[in-house]
Amino acid sequence: MNIGTIKQNDAGVFVGKISTLAISIVIALRAVQSTNPKAPKYEVLALSDARAWVQVGALFELAANATGEAFLNGKIEDPSLAAPLYVSAFRQEDGSYNVVWSRPNRRRDLPAGLAPKAEDGLPPLPGETEGASIAPTEGLGESTAGAGFGGEGQGSGRGKRRQGAEASEMADAS
Repeated sequence: MNIGTIKQNDAGVFVGKISTLAISIVIALRAVQSTNPKAPKYEVLALSDARAWVQVGALFELAANATGEAFLNGKIEDPSLAAPLYVSAFRQEDGSYNVVWSRPNRRRDLPAGLAPKAEDGLPPLPGETEGASIAPTEGLGESTAGAGFGGEGQGSGRGKRRQGAEASEMADAS
């Protein structure tokens, strides 16, 4: 959905407006001077109520997979916004940009009714007999951690090492 337009003014600065139901802001793009290929192409500046420019985001130049056509992509973020505004800007024939927004793709958790059941008739694991369950410690063997991990009457392993180092220093001193 198109939420704004950015045009180059007589001074050569890209200026425009983004309007949604919740916000209406005047923005400007300032070119980023960097030799880093991963740097953004533009900083996004917004005009505050105090009529001062405030940096609110950045736009990176990307190429469309299908056509190879260049476009700008980034986000506008400010503490006054409930969430970042993800935008893309597409160059038009007249040199202006149309600004569109997109919602980020999120992993959606399945409602409990649609989630797979624990016993959906899945076949047993290899080496498992029908109806058998795997014990949590099966095949793991004994712990090599010893009593240092919460065993009764034992301190932490770090304390033991410190005591051993002190004994070694005393032996060296004598």
